Amino acid sequence: MSSPIVQFHQVQKTYQMGLVTVDALRGVSFDIHAGDYVSIMGPSGCGKSTLLNLLGCLDRPTSGRYSLGGDDVSLLDDDALSAIRGARLGFIFQSYNLIQQLTVVENIEVPLYYQGRPEDESQAVATELARRVGLDERLHHKPFELSGGQQQRVAIARALVNNPLVLLADEPTGNLDSASGVEILKVFDELNQQGKTIILVTHDPSVAQHSSRTIRLRDGLVESDVRS
Repeated sequence: MSSPIVQFHQVQKTYQMGLVTVDALRGVSFDIHAGDYVSIMGPSGCGKSTLLNLLGCLDRPTSGRYSLGGDDVSLLDDDALSAIRGARLGFIFQSYNLIQQLTVVENIEVPLYYQGRPEDESQAVATELARRVGLDERLHHKPFELSGGQQQRVAIARALVNNPLVLLADEPTGNLDSASGVEILKVFDELNQQGKTIILVTHDPSVAQHSSRTIRLRDGLVESDVRS
């Protein structure tokens, strides 16, 4: 088997809130390989959001080791973490986080703009990704002209624009009706079948059923890690 692309080894995260110490993660270990489709589940306050922030290089562990793509990112400074986020990770949020003044293609292009890629090249890449997620006829529409499901497709395409090692999704169907949610999960299924590594945080068992592995957290620890 190939080396894991995500490795957590005894990761702890502690927050100091006034005089109170909160142990959000208390020694979490797991490996994720290329092509895995993993759901992170658990009750409110179990550490899911903290874990996602660490996976997404938005924060760093208090102790333990996090390796992404073979590099230890546990101790990187903010600039280095930002570079890792831009190069190796794609984010999909419950609230889409689209820029309302921009079209579908322009929203997908945003990460490439920050890389300084030529406009014609960026536009071609963004257009192809929009078509890949089924937005052929919405290329020049703005977010307020789209349904929730279509907006989430834009967010997925934007997350793919840098060909990331890992897609991180935070409750990606949380703002959608059930029919739109099913359609979005179908997009995730297809991306995973094409080889994309997906880590998805959800409270919904029907969403987790789409993944091939479920890691359950409780009280800052891994309660179970089951492959289906």
